[in-house]
Amino acid sequence: MQGILPYLISALLYAALSTYFWRLHWSGAAVAPVVSQTRCTMERVVILVALGMHAAVLFGTMLAGNVLRIGVGDAISAILWLTVLIYWLGSLFYRLDGLHALIMPVAAIAAFLPALLPAARPVPNTELLAFKLHLLISMLAYSLFTIASLHVLLMAMLERRLHQGALPAGLQKLPPLLTMETLLFRIIWAGFIMLTLTLLSGVMYSEELFGKAARINHKTIFGIVSWIVFGALLFGRHFHGWRGRVAVRWTLAGFLLLVLAYLGSKFVVEVLLGRG
Repeated sequence: MQGILPYLISALLYAALSTYFWRLHWSGAAVAPVVSQTRCTMERVVILVALGMHAAVLFGTMLAGNVLRIGVGDAISAILWLTVLIYWLGSLFYRLDGLHALIMPVAAIAAFLPALLPAARPVPNTELLAFKLHLLISMLAYSLFTIASLHVLLMAMLERRLHQGALPAGLQKLPPLLTMETLLFRIIWAGFIMLTLTLLSGVMYSEELFGKAARINHKTIFGIVSWIVFGALLFGRHFHGWRGRVAVRWTLAGFLLLVLAYLGSKFVVEVLLGRG
């Protein structure tokens, strides 16, 4: 088990980035600053360093003793690591300046969580290919829907400020609402595909272990209901043009169901019941 210092350094690096981006894009000036290409490149490099530090800490924690351990803290930390990575890749193609200050504080907390909520027991059956695929795809799904949830909250904030007639500096450089809405549904489509593959790979994993399809439990139920919610949102978007507050409510509802499906159950079992 690592000492607390690596977790603290990783969290502080994200926290420093959070403070930097907040002051640059949200605090103070009423007009958004003009950021040079050199400055953007340096920002991306520093975020990449933070991701590397976070990955090293996660790797050392989850594979301590050459066995895989994934506690609730590790799961949240890994999901936020993927979230920042996906966002970093997306920022190469889209203008997403306002999201920096929203993602980095969450990542700072998540990076430190494994130190507070360590996993007690190794994860069984990690040698199975189906399990490895299921774990990777499910983490990607959670990360994409985390980005979608942050994105939709930013859209709601932007829409409210537009109605009020005044935009803070952090919102001025964002693309128009229609462009952000298009990007949101692209993210949701990607997350929906990953969630579909998660459910299918869960069936494969269960059959490889027990010789029968996935058992019906709270994880399965919440996962399926979340899949239905996001599927209904995409259906409503395509056939009825759903947008605005409807998209906000359905996106956040689906994300909450996903949190309850996996992280909620792990929190109850590992933290509240102390079963590890």
